[in-house]
Amino acid sequence: MTKRILTEASGSMVSSYMIKAIRESGNISIASDISAQCSAIVLADEFITFPPKNDPNLWEKIEKLLIDNRVDVVIPSFDEMLLGWAERKTLFLDKGIEILISDIETIKVFQDKWSTYEFFKANSIPCADSSLEPIYPFIKPREGRGSVGIFVEHDPILRADKFDSSCISQKILTGVEYTIDCLFDTLGNPIYIVPRKRLGVSNGKSTGGEIELNEIIHKGVMDIAKSIKFIGPINVQCFLDGEEINFVEINPRIAGGMALGFAGTENWIPLFLNILAGETEFAPQKVQNHLKMYRTYQEVFTQ
Repeated sequence: MTKRILTEASGSMVSSYMIKAIRESGNISIASDISAQCSAIVLADEFITFPPKNDPNLWEKIEKLLIDNRVDVVIPSFDEMLLGWAERKTLFLDKGIEILISDIETIKVFQDKWSTYEFFKANSIPCADSSLEPIYPFIKPREGRGSVGIFVEHDPILRADKFDSSCISQKILTGVEYTIDCLFDTLGNPIYIVPRKRLGVSNGKSTGGEIELNEIIHKGVMDIAKSIKFIGPINVQCFLDGEEINFVEINPRIAGGMALGFAGTENWIPLFLNILAGETEFAPQKVQNHLKMYRTYQEVFTQ
């Protein structure tokens, strides 16, 4: 049965692969963003203009938009909205709208980078040493995405001046940075674990990557998954230095660089729908190790 599938923040430069994957799967792509002045209005089958995240009636408006536009499935991707979607999974399901997202407890842990660190430590997951004080030179917001608000300051006096309660400090890690594209069923069992080495980054988003299967990374993700329940697409970040692995962040959502995970395995959209249907039996494809991805801008035109 054809589904009408909505994606968020579809005006992003890295969103076109999701629109394409939805359409290639035989379903209807409904893009959304706070402005219709974006490529998604041309690339997707339909487009919805969403209210900004600070709208006082945000969720009432979103509910009406989803119902009016007959949306069947939502694949959340916008960090500031993840908790809201998770809190309303049952509400929307009662209205015939399925939300592919982990449970509230999981979202809460990984939306706050300090909570993420506490989770790692509590479950003996190797991770970057972190602090709520300006101890380490790498500074980043407790909440946020991409590279926004991140800086490195080695001078302790200058670092203290720039640091506030919204930040955490973190030890600078050495080695190779990996992002791991993961997909989990409704029981929290992994369907895919696809590590990719970054070949380029712009504004915190991957502009290139190479799949590089690694047993140490695979085991690390499995250990994490035994400690907390994930549902759907998950994005994990780590550094590997020889045989030493340290995890940094987990984003409980679809990610722009997952285009490489799709290309190296299969179109995940039908899997998303099977997960929502409660299926737990999957036959994963062999991962194309060392497959590379490069990104470029694409122009679209309309009148």
